[in-house]
Amino acid sequence: MATFRPEHLNPAARRQRPVVLLMLAFFALQLLIFFAFRAVRPPPAPASPSSAAAAAAAVPARRHENGSSCGGGLVYVYDLPPAFNSDLLAMCASLAPMYSLCPYLANDGLGLPASGLATTNLSSLMPPELLGSWYASDQFALEHIVHRRLLSHRCRTADPSRAAAFFVPFYAGLAVGRHLWSPNATGADRDRDCLALLSWLHARPWYRRSSGWDHFIALGRITWDFRRTSDEAWGGSFLTMPGAANLTRLVIERDPWDGMDVGVPYPTGFHPRDAADVRAWQRHVLSRRRPRLFAFAGAPRSAIRGDFRALLLGECQAAGDAACAALDCAEGRCIRNNALVMELFMGARFCLQPRGDSFTRRSLFDCMVAGAVPVLFWRRSAYQQYGWYLPVGGGREEDWSVFIDRDKLRAGNLTVRGVLAAIPEPRVRRMRERVVEMIPRLVYSAADGGEKGLGDGMEDAVDVMVDGMLRRAAEQRSRWQTT
Repeated sequence: MATFRPEHLNPAARRQRPVVLLMLAFFALQLLIFFAFRAVRPPPAPASPSSAAAAAAAVPARRHENGSSCGGGLVYVYDLPPAFNSDLLAMCASLAPMYSLCPYLANDGLGLPASGLATTNLSSLMPPELLGSWYASDQFALEHIVHRRLLSHRCRTADPSRAAAFFVPFYAGLAVGRHLWSPNATGADRDRDCLALLSWLHARPWYRRSSGWDHFIALGRITWDFRRTSDEAWGGSFLTMPGAANLTRLVIERDPWDGMDVGVPYPTGFHPRDAADVRAWQRHVLSRRRPRLFAFAGAPRSAIRGDFRALLLGECQAAGDAACAALDCAEGRCIRNNALVMELFMGARFCLQPRGDSFTRRSLFDCMVAGAVPVLFWRRSAYQQYGWYLPVGGGREEDWSVFIDRDKLRAGNLTVRGVLAAIPEPRVRRMRERVVEMIPRLVYSAADGGEKGLGDGMEDAVDVMVDGMLRRAAEQRSRWQTT
């Protein structure tokens, strides 16, 4: 993890000193600081790129006509060579071995409209006026979606000298992902695009100015796909390259021990056009009848000894059809028809969210968008992931989720049904209301009106992302400006 470290103290400074000398030094330092701050400031120097950016950042945040603020300043979006983004989209038919990504990357990453796909049955799940807000989105389409939103975001500037933060629209997930299942691909193949991007980026004056501390990137795959430890291991090594150390990474699953990773929501199929769409959806999922206590969507991992998913499927079966429903997502069934997942979760009050191939799953966000309360078994699945988006700490997790000790469940000391059925109905209702209240911040808007976004002061996941990155850049600015 890249962190700022104070310089080592001079060993002589650690020798024992008389108390009087220490006190005198302390008071002398206070006087020095006092008079330094009272000193008359010199006339401004001629503007330079770095001083202009600092001055722009010091101006109070502009307020857009819809009343929302741009926090710590403005965001500049790099215009990268097409090899780093649009050329990769042109390869959509061959990026994944199991199916073509073209339908899922259409419409600037949102995917094809779900209403036009024969494999979906969303029309039975929602009012007709909301069908236009649903798409066949891929869970790994984050890079393209965020790029599209930032190009028309109200806090975007086309002048890098006015920017407080810089977005790098490199589709690293697609660049690395296209080699992950190739039997002949080498570590060099998986790293080639990433190395070229870093070489290009390090030549930019705005990157050199801060050594990357005010730059950020969106990664459409989990962080572990970019942390290869050897040439023979899985994934690329983008995030372990020295040149990437100072970049803030907005990633669908973060490394809890790397402070440069920031967890952001997986894309779901819901991309509202405006605040009215969101409110209509919130009313719909709150009023929908939910006959079952809990539900689970996922495929068992029979090759894994003590597979926890199989345990949960057994819990669901033991609870009976009236209390639980399960959906087998083997062979990509849920990817090709996400409406099946939404139908399942919209019929239950709780949804089970074990870890998947890694600690997080898109299913967590499908569950919450459907208005169901997530049931977690690993804290790293949500509580240590999405701090910008999900309330955590001080017991706030209990307002919108349930945590069950997986070891007690394995030992037979409790059952999922027993834990969930013991929660009083008024509390279940409050939890569901809290989940539904959070929906706008968990989805990526399809708003094409540009600056207004969803409107009415409502923030989507990208708005939260921009606010968070501007705060982060402001916190770090004083550090790199003094080095």
